[in-house]
Amino acid sequence: MAFSLFRRSRRRPALPARISEPPVVLVESPAAPAEEEAIPQGVRTAAGWAWRALVLAALVWGIGWLLAEFSEVSVPLAIAFLLAALLSPLAQRLKRWNWPPLLAAAGGLLVMVLVVVAIIWGIGATAARQAPALVDQTVAGFHTFMQWLAGEPWYIDQAQIDQWMGSLTTWISDSRAVLAGYAARVGASVGHFFAGVAIAMIATFFFLADGDHMWKGFVGILPPRYRESTDAAAHRGWASLVSYMRAQVIVSAVDAAGVTIIAAILGVPMALALFALTFIVCFVPVVGAVIAGTVATSLALITHGWGAALIMLGGTIAVMWLESHLLQPLLLGRAASLHPLAVLIGIAVGATIGGIVGALVVIPVMAFGVAFVRHLRGLPIGEHEENKGKH
Repeated sequence: MAFSLFRRSRRRPALPARISEPPVVLVESPAAPAEEEAIPQGVRTAAGWAWRALVLAALVWGIGWLLAEFSEVSVPLAIAFLLAALLSPLAQRLKRWNWPPLLAAAGGLLVMVLVVVAIIWGIGATAARQAPALVDQTVAGFHTFMQWLAGEPWYIDQAQIDQWMGSLTTWISDSRAVLAGYAARVGASVGHFFAGVAIAMIATFFFLADGDHMWKGFVGILPPRYRESTDAAAHRGWASLVSYMRAQVIVSAVDAAGVTIIAAILGVPMALALFALTFIVCFVPVVGAVIAGTVATSLALITHGWGAALIMLGGTIAVMWLESHLLQPLLLGRAASLHPLAVLIGIAVGATIGGIVGALVVIPVMAFGVAFVRHLRGLPIGEHEENKGKH
């Protein structure tokens, strides 16, 4: 076999060309400014919560301003919402008895109107029956008051009183234009009041008759993933609001009973009329107590003199103090799943911000809002709410 010094070299396959990778560029992150490093994390967290709180406060203020601008509509609607919560159990029971929704709503409203008319009629009938004796006692009380002014330590005689009455008559004559303007404002306010009553009654009727359908229509606007949870939370809030209105009826009844018992002990006339009046006006916070106390004290002063009036005034103040510091925080707070201190502070804040209307609606709004949020967060409900759910 021939040997070749020059062997034939094997041809190797060509290697694929290497793909050049892009160069990796390392970019150093800029160092945090010295100012940010100097600010503690707690301060930055507090600043973040602060501007969020300011935005939330601005939103609440804007909503309040908008409701105040349209108070002729917003206030009647708020009252209608509370009346619907008060009459909802009766309307639901009538619907379970196979009453049509419209008829059940009309029946609930009719019952409320009949109760109010019966109370007013009872007050008027009692006042008319005891009016002659009350007029005689009023005249006698006025003469006693004049004799008290003429004695020690005032020594005010009839001539001075006549002079004061003449000055008052002159002032009235000179201020006719101003008084006419006040009278026109009062007349416009009365007209707005009756218009608001009409709006509240009509809105209450539709809330009772078709409230479920209106709510379902609103929920249908929401994104699908939020509908079920929002609907369940709203039903929980509504149950809490219904419980609150029941507790408010109990509180008003206790106030009326306390004032009536004191009046009966003192022998003040029209005790039953005082019960009816106090029961109605105590649904309005602050002003209701003032009206009830003023009427009861005036009757005691006219019929039994200063001693009975002072006792009546002290008893009324004691009853209202117990109502505002004990009954409202305990009964209303328990019904609304709120701490008694929260109820007390809520009433004070609501009265400061919105006056009578603010004090009237602040606790119902808190009751609804707390139950709504608790259900969304999945927190356990109170025992009374579980019982409401069973009903």
